[in-house]
Amino acid sequence: MATITAPDAAEKRETPFTRAMKPVNRVVEEFTPSSLTFAIILTGVVALLALIFTNSGPTTVVQSWGDGLSGLLSFMTQMALVLLLGSILAGTHAVSRVLKRLASVPKTALQAYLFVFFIGVAAMLFSWGLGLILGALLAKRIAVEFHRRGTPISFPMLIASAYSAMVIWHMGYSGSAQLTAATEDSFIAKQLGHTIPLGETLFSWWNLLGIALTVACVATMLFIIAPRHIDHSHVINESHVEALAEADRHAAPGRTFADRIDSSRIPTLLTGLALVAYLVVHFAHGGSTTLDIVNWLFLALIFLFVRNVHELIELTADAASNVGEILIQFPLYAGIMGIMTGTGLATLLSDSIVAVANPETIGVLGFLSAGIVNFFVPSGGGQLAVQGPILLDAAQSMGADPAVVIMAIAYGDQWTNMIQPFWALPILAVAGLKIRDILGYTTATLIAAGIPLAATMLLVGFVG
Repeated sequence: MATITAPDAAEKRETPFTRAMKPVNRVVEEFTPSSLTFAIILTGVVALLALIFTNSGPTTVVQSWGDGLSGLLSFMTQMALVLLLGSILAGTHAVSRVLKRLASVPKTALQAYLFVFFIGVAAMLFSWGLGLILGALLAKRIAVEFHRRGTPISFPMLIASAYSAMVIWHMGYSGSAQLTAATEDSFIAKQLGHTIPLGETLFSWWNLLGIALTVACVATMLFIIAPRHIDHSHVINESHVEALAEADRHAAPGRTFADRIDSSRIPTLLTGLALVAYLVVHFAHGGSTTLDIVNWLFLALIFLFVRNVHELIELTADAASNVGEILIQFPLYAGIMGIMTGTGLATLLSDSIVAVANPETIGVLGFLSAGIVNFFVPSGGGQLAVQGPILLDAAQSMGADPAVVIMAIAYGDQWTNMIQPFWALPILAVAGLKIRDILGYTTATLIAAGIPLAATMLLVGFVG
C-alpha cells in the first residue's frame, strides 16, 4: 500500500523550479484550448495576417485555404497508419511483453521520466514514426506498472517526457530535410545543381555535437521540472489500467470452415513473410527508410506476431478509436499551409529574415524563422518546400554553406513542435490526454532545447 505523504513533507521535497512550475501549469491547464480549437484559431490568425501583410484579398485567402485542404491527404493516411499500426503492434503479445519488461526497469518516478525520454530519443533518431508511438506506449506501460506497485507518478509528465524526444527527430536518419537534400532529382538538388551528402548534414561533426548537447540539456530540464509531489489528478486513468490488465486475447472458436481459416496461423504468417521479403529487397537495392517503409515494417511485424486473423481484427478495433481526432485536424493544417503559400505569407516571413542575415548568422536566423513557420506549416517536408528555395538562394548569394541552411530548417521545424500540438496528436490519442495536460512541461523542453540548437547554428556559422 502506498504511503500518503503529508503536505508539508511533500512541499519540502519540491525544488524551487518545480514550485515555480505549479502556477505555470495551472495557467496552461486553465486557458489552453483543445488541439482542435487551437487549429481553428490558428486558421483565423493566419488568414488575418495574410490580409494585413500581403496584397491578397479575402477571395484569394479563402481560395488558397480551400485549395489547400486536400494538400495533406496522402500524408494524413500515412500518419493515421503510423498511429493505427503502432497501436496494433503494441497490443500483440510479443511487443506487450517487451514493453512490460522495459516498464519494470525504472524504480523511481524521476528515473521513469528520464528512461522514457532516452528510449524515445534512440527511436526518434532512427525513425520519428517509430519513436512517436513507442514513447507513448512505453509511457503508458510505465504508468500502469507504477500504479500496480502503489508508487505515485505523474502521467502527464511521463507523456511529456516521451514527446520531448521529438525535439531531436529532424537531426536523425528519418529527417526529411537532409534526406531530400541527399536525393538525386529532388528540388533541392535541381536548385543547387548537386546533392548534399548526409556526411555534410546528418553525420557532420556539428550536428552530432548538437544532438549530444540538446539531449543533455533537455534531460537536465526534465529532471529539474519533474513534480516531486504527485497530484491525484495527474495519475493514470483507471481505464488504461483495466485495458492493459487484460492478460490474453483468445481467438474465436472455429465452428465453420471459414472460422477455421480465420483462426489459422498460416494466412497471417505468409503475409508477414511476404512483407519481410519486400523490405529485404527494398533495402538491398539501396532503398531508404521513409514513412511508408516504417509503416510496412510495422505491418510485417503485426502479421508475424499475431496468432490469427481473429486476433488482428480485435486489435484493430481497439486501436481504431485513437485515429479519429487526428483525421479531422489534418485538413485544417493543410488549409493553413495553403494560405501561407498561396498568399506569399511564408515567403514574406523568410525574406524578412534573409534581409538581415550574413554568412555567419544565416544558420541561426534560418533556425529561428523555421521555428516560427513551423507553427503554420508543421510538416517537415512541407516546410522545406516553402522555405528551402528562399534560404538556399540567400546562402548561394552570400557564399554560405547550403548544408547549414538545410539543417537550420530541420532544427527550427523540430524545435517548436514542443508547443505546436499538431505532432502531439498521436501521442495524446494513445494517452487519452489533452495538449494542456503536457504543455507546461514541453514549454520547458522548448527553452532547454532552443539554447543548444541556436548555439550549434552560431558555432558552425563562425567556425565552419
